[in-house]
Amino acid sequence: MPEKTWEKAGLVGAAIGVVAAGAAAGVAIERATVGRGTRRRARLALDAAGPYGTLRGTPGTVIAEDGTELYYETEEADPPPPAPEPPARRGRGWLRRQPAGKDRPKPPGPPVTVVFSHGYCLTQDSWHFQRAALRGAVRAVYWDQRSHGRSERGRDQTSGKTATIDQLGRDLKAVLDAAVPEGPVVLVGHSMGGMTVMAFADQFPEYVRERVAGVAFISTSAGKLAAVTLGLPAAGARAFRLLAPGVLRILGSQVDFVERTRRATADLFAGFIKRYSFGSDDVDPAVERFAERLIESTPIDVVAEFYPAFTEHEKGAALAVLDGVPGLVLAGTKDLLTPSAHSADIAEKLPEAELIIVEGAGHLVLMERPALVNAALARLIAEAAESVRAPVAQRLRELTTAPDA
Repeated sequence: MPEKTWEKAGLVGAAIGVVAAGAAAGVAIERATVGRGTRRRARLALDAAGPYGTLRGTPGTVIAEDGTELYYETEEADPPPPAPEPPARRGRGWLRRQPAGKDRPKPPGPPVTVVFSHGYCLTQDSWHFQRAALRGAVRAVYWDQRSHGRSERGRDQTSGKTATIDQLGRDLKAVLDAAVPEGPVVLVGHSMGGMTVMAFADQFPEYVRERVAGVAFISTSAGKLAAVTLGLPAAGARAFRLLAPGVLRILGSQVDFVERTRRATADLFAGFIKRYSFGSDDVDPAVERFAERLIESTPIDVVAEFYPAFTEHEKGAALAVLDGVPGLVLAGTKDLLTPSAHSADIAEKLPEAELIIVEGAGHLVLMERPALVNAALARLIAEAAESVRAPVAQRLRELTTAPDA
């Protein structure tokens, strides 16, 4: 790379030096006591033993506006138990068991479908704990955003066009049209996935009015992300915001070199992930490793393509489209990427939504405090189903009072 490129990279490195120092200190202590081979075997053991990310549904694909193939999976709700027969009534010598005319119960409408949109550098598998809890209780759709997971690399992006949150909103519309052609939907988004939901609402307000029965925003933001400090001192944050987009573009053009470097510095990389994903120190090591696998599976050029879109994301006004819809806004107090104050701002614009700020949790609160998140989602889904008179499984109601893991 040109000398000036490395100078810029060095400045970015200095800007995040405080974080790096903390991560490196932990890694240095570990290296002093645990051999490299042992650490590698431990990671492999966690990969083999952890069941996280293994749940699968019925696969499907849909083509986005630019020809990108988007991958999704559908899980159906278990059939409800048969309704008890009405009391027998006698009439003119024969037994009548079914009510007649207007007294006959109406069949339920289409079930509520919950559609999950994942975050930046993650995949649909990041919803593992929610998927396990809700499985069979509700119809659900999980999808991989363009260039992530099993979806195709964005064709617009491979031709040099900029990735935008608005395009992700249109991708979500394509998935909804294919996977949920009828019936009410509950839209759930984490981080970038929440921004995707906002962009969708902004572009398709009529769909929201006709079909959206509930919405959940987890660890996300409606805008002003350029002002987030990422836990850095003020000067470091300013330097990072100024230089990171250009450096990421350069690194994105050196994919092979960067990927080799990432593999060679796996321990330090793990320290960064832990710092920016979790708020507590007692997270299950298998869960930490699960988060690492998800994030490290995202190629550096994809990371570079999407990063600029976040500073341009401003969708506070779009939240008005969702006002009055049953809602949930949830975030952790130690989220350094989308601070909980951003969730409080969203909740102000959605006064009927439930606001939950989870003490001590980080950006991946859905993995760090899954039982709490599951219970909150179950309450939302039950409320949405009730609002459209759709049946809700008993197991879903039980989840609303589940203790945190």
